Amino acid sequence: MRILHPATGQLLREHLHQQQRGRHRVAAADRSPKTPPGVLELLARARRAGTHIGTLCEAMHARCGTEAVRRIQGVLGFLKKYGAARVEEACAAAHDLEAYDYRFVRRYLERQATPPLSLKQVDPLIRQLHLYRDLIAERTQTEEISHHESE
Repeated sequence: MRILHPATGQLLREHLHQQQRGRHRVAAADRSPKTPPGVLELLARARRAGTHIGTLCEAMHARCGTEAVRRIQGVLGFLKKYGAARVEEACAAAHDLEAYDYRFVRRYLERQATPPLSLKQVDPLIRQLHLYRDLIAERTQTEEISHHESE
């Protein structure tokens, strides 16, 4: 894509086509030297989430600039899905291998998935819950009756 000056027709900027979908290139002269406040807040959230999470997100931002914002948001989104401890572990592994990449963290979390904990109400050794409830109600009634009779 070419951007031309409307009056003179002079070439102002040319954006080259990218082969991969979702990727783009920005000339170094077009990049702002300041980090936007929203990105700074995003990086601060990452640092508060965990040491290795913050390190990974800052490394992604240092390498890719504003293009890394969506990836950082993705890493922070893993906190809800997998929990802070597991994401911190995945980011520590990425740091150890110097693989500062969103995809590495995603794959690590997917492959290291632990089955969700579930409680079983019915088991051969455990009676039905209503039986325990009835027993407790019966015992408290007999204790109240014996307490009243002793007075």
